[in-house]
Amino acid sequence: MKRILKYLKPYIILIIATIILIYIQAMGNLRLPDYMADIVNIGIQSSGIEDATPKAISETSLNLLKNFMTEEDREVVEENYILLTSSSNDESTEKYVEEYPLLKDSNIYILDENIIDNEEIMAQLDNIFMVTDRVVVDIISQVDLPMEGSEEGNSNAGFNFSQLNQVMPLLLNSMTPELLETSIENAKNMEETMLSQVALAFTSAFYSEVGLELEDIQTDYMFKMGAIMIATTLVIIVASIAVGYIAAKLSAGVARNLRKDIFEKVQRFSEKEFKKIGASSLITRTTNDVMQVQNLIFMFLRIVLFAVIMMVGAIIMITRTASSMLWILALGFGLILVLIIIMLLISMPKFKIFQNLIDKLNLISRETLNGIMVIRAFGTQKYEEKRFDKANFELANTMFFIDKVMAFMMPAMTIIMNLLTLLIVWVGADKIAESSLQVGNMMAAIQYTMQVMMSFLMISMLFIMFPRALVSINRISEVLNMEIDIKDPAEPKEFDKNKMGYVEFKNVSFRYDDADEDILQNISFVAKPGETTAIIGSTGSGKTTILKLVPRFYDVTGGEILVNGVNIKDVNLYDLHETIAYIPQKPSLLSGTIESNLKYGKKDASMETVEKCVEIAQAKDFIEEKENKYQDLISQAGTNISGGQKQRLSIARALVKGAPIYLFDDSFSALDFKTDLNLRTALKENFKDVTKIIVAQRINTIIDAEQIIVLEEGKIVGKGTHEELMKNCKTYKEIADSQLGGEENEQ
Repeated sequence: MKRILKYLKPYIILIIATIILIYIQAMGNLRLPDYMADIVNIGIQSSGIEDATPKAISETSLNLLKNFMTEEDREVVEENYILLTSSSNDESTEKYVEEYPLLKDSNIYILDENIIDNEEIMAQLDNIFMVTDRVVVDIISQVDLPMEGSEEGNSNAGFNFSQLNQVMPLLLNSMTPELLETSIENAKNMEETMLSQVALAFTSAFYSEVGLELEDIQTDYMFKMGAIMIATTLVIIVASIAVGYIAAKLSAGVARNLRKDIFEKVQRFSEKEFKKIGASSLITRTTNDVMQVQNLIFMFLRIVLFAVIMMVGAIIMITRTASSMLWILALGFGLILVLIIIMLLISMPKFKIFQNLIDKLNLISRETLNGIMVIRAFGTQKYEEKRFDKANFELANTMFFIDKVMAFMMPAMTIIMNLLTLLIVWVGADKIAESSLQVGNMMAAIQYTMQVMMSFLMISMLFIMFPRALVSINRISEVLNMEIDIKDPAEPKEFDKNKMGYVEFKNVSFRYDDADEDILQNISFVAKPGETTAIIGSTGSGKTTILKLVPRFYDVTGGEILVNGVNIKDVNLYDLHETIAYIPQKPSLLSGTIESNLKYGKKDASMETVEKCVEIAQAKDFIEEKENKYQDLISQAGTNISGGQKQRLSIARALVKGAPIYLFDDSFSALDFKTDLNLRTALKENFKDVTKIIVAQRINTIIDAEQIIVLEEGKIVGKGTHEELMKNCKTYKEIADSQLGGEENEQ
């Protein structure tokens, strides 16, 4: 896991940018329900009046309210209001007449413009007016002075202030200092929601009294809030698009780097590591497993991180707007948590075997495609179809089971969220009736609850994806962390320039990891420049293994191999491979053109060199017959040319490289005897100074070699020229007699 996290380091700036954008997006989404609550509470219910502190109030009304204030509060109010008199004709008064028509006939107070932007003073004034307005309502209800337009229990009722002024002496006579003090204390202990509703109703009445058009105030407020919501939505859209782009780029970049490192690591694998994991599994790990990691990173950045911020923010917002609904939120949270745990317990075992089933399907597909000709030859198509169908159905059924479990999530979530909505409305209705909750706040509480639930659902998707992604991460880490047996030495040596081309085996022994005994035992010989060393023996005697030890495809178990006078374990692998041209038993061509394949070992080779090597490899005739000659296309694995043509192109490719040592692993087996002879003759004439080690099954191919090594059960049982071995080596003589009876004349 730590290894995978390191791949995020190059993208730290993008990650920070993503977090900032996600925060902006989340804050925008969290503000929208709040704006909606303001539209309902203020725009609709309070005619767009936002503050409990009136910006303008008649002298009569303010004087009335002062009777219900403490001395300290009266002083604060008087300090921050300016009296405008109707008898005044100065310009400062005249400019307010049009705005406040009452000023033509009566005096009014206006709020000092210098303190409107002072949040501290405005908060103090709001609190004073909210408490005072509530005290007026409370005392009226206690002294039993019914007012026109007011009803008991309706805090939003309007007030006829002219009538109130008429009964003011009676009200003040009935109000004792103790009653006033008690009412003020009770008001201060009330919830701000209840105080605010009464205060806004009073402010609305004050504005009507001074001649302000409440419809205009409401319209202006609604337009303002609408513009804010549109702007917020646009910001959310831009942030969302940016987050999606960055998350996609970041996750794709991590996946690209992972695939690159896996591929580079696999390039350094020996055959031991290849066999340990398997080619089909390596393909799955490079593609499907990396894709799982990419999806996990994208989901985390694009959805999960956003959901976490949204969930925390929504919980904070619901605490501010409707704290009495928190228990409903906790209930919904618990129900969804139980649902997710049950689903994970059911589906988790299936996730663990899903990737292995993909490996199995890839393996069968690969084997079928590679062996299609053999399958047709033996007529086993039906058997292979059944084998593929079995693996395919196992994979499909596993995925189908997981999908069925996941499909249950959405309807279950919908039921839970709808039930929570009903519960919020049911509880909220009582709270609204008690004036402890506003309608807009209840609506916001519904929105915030849904946001919390959806956010938790999105987070739960991470828990659903994570087990599968974790399996993929472990499989990728297994490749990246795998210890490579064959690697460069800490202090590499240089080749001995005086022994270039020499290959020497000194008492070499070798066994495979899973073998009980050595496959090769005490192999010793020297291959020299300008000579051909041939290796022959029965099937399974270890001929190919000897060649694979030279380029360190495997490391020897005992003894040592010297190339150019230096132990191959003491030189860099790149330098070793540069000095060797290896022609495998099974020729492997890559998709591309004939020219690109021939220049594979030496990109800067001239066409003159290529054509000469092609002629030596006896491949000129069939290339010249091609429509596009050297630009003719080679299909994947060279399936559009014959086995003999592939073998000759493989030999020509090695010759173009121009290495001092050539290893031919039964590379003439697909050639007819005449082509074999012509190729070896041309090779001897044109590559006189190179070292050639040839593994062959046919005596004709090696009969003129300067040194022939005969293997039997991993041991050297004969060494010498053809003539010497015919006299001294029984094993070689038996092979020669079985082959040369009718072929010697052709040689």
